[in-house]
Amino acid sequence: MNNRYFDANTPKVAAVVGFYMSAALVMVFVNKAVLNGSPDLPLLFLLLQLLIAVLLLHVAAVFITRVEIPKLEFGTAKKLTPVVLVNIIGLIFNTLCLRDVEASFFQIARGLVLPLTIIVFSAHTHTVPSVRVVIAAGTVAIGFLLGVVPSAIVPAHVAPSGLSLFYGILSSLFIAFHAVLIKSSLPYCNNSTIQLAYWTNLGSAIFLFPFVLLHREISTLEDLVHDSNWDGQVFLWGSIVTGIFGFLLCIAGLLSIKITSPITHMFSSALRSVIQTLLGVWLFKDVMTVNRAGSILVITIGTIYYTWVKSSEAAPPPRKDERREDSDDDHGDGEVTVVFGGPEEDEKV
Repeated sequence: MNNRYFDANTPKVAAVVGFYMSAALVMVFVNKAVLNGSPDLPLLFLLLQLLIAVLLLHVAAVFITRVEIPKLEFGTAKKLTPVVLVNIIGLIFNTLCLRDVEASFFQIARGLVLPLTIIVFSAHTHTVPSVRVVIAAGTVAIGFLLGVVPSAIVPAHVAPSGLSLFYGILSSLFIAFHAVLIKSSLPYCNNSTIQLAYWTNLGSAIFLFPFVLLHREISTLEDLVHDSNWDGQVFLWGSIVTGIFGFLLCIAGLLSIKITSPITHMFSSALRSVIQTLLGVWLFKDVMTVNRAGSILVITIGTIYYTWVKSSEAAPPPRKDERREDSDDDHGDGEVTVVFGGPEEDEKV
């Protein structure tokens, strides 16, 4: 085996993939722990995460020159309103879905992200996806349906409600809209993902704050503070931890470390799904049925197939004058810059 595949970049690649997987898992499980302990404070919890991310971006800008805080202008804010609104609506439904379903079922409830993203992207660009892409999307959709089929084995108190599945579908739909809007919004931020992340977090916090008041979550928090049965430490530290990890995922693209190929990211995402399922069963005593396990497997297979299809479709044809040795390198080392937008946005068209 050629030792070039195990050069000095290998530890960096492993570090990036390991960080991505760890951060994504931390986000899901700490979010779930907080929402289990404070189910009546979902919007306030989300607001704190957004504010912490904004604060940390300001701190990072002091020490990291590549983290640039954008100049706040009304014209830019108006142009970015659609992507900000889609983002916060998607985050709200995402949080409500995670609150109401088991951690291991969460990826099933949001299993339609890939098919809906393909549909929205095709409608937006007026293009027809290839047959193989349709097969991948259909496979994922079948996996979703397999997981949501009612099962007599699942106790009634942990069975997902129709409303929680509705939250999951809406969350998936708005993630699809967000994926399409990001590309058209970047020019308003000097094509800076960091500036767009700042606008998105700040704008989302501003839009969310009135709903926190209308939902009376501030009053609910005051009541819980005086409740001896409520563990405020979980809520406080959970907000801090998820806010920090959300920020780290936001700026991870600045590392400019290149992954060997989309296959690396594909298998890391698949492995994360398995780990998330096992941890959900272990930490939260989630119920795992044959249907649910089969659903996760089918969704993972469909996502892996889709990634492979898009990778092969995007691969440039080999040049005739290239040496065989260089051609072999292209099969394994197609460079892909990893830019993280969030722990649950793996599926991109």
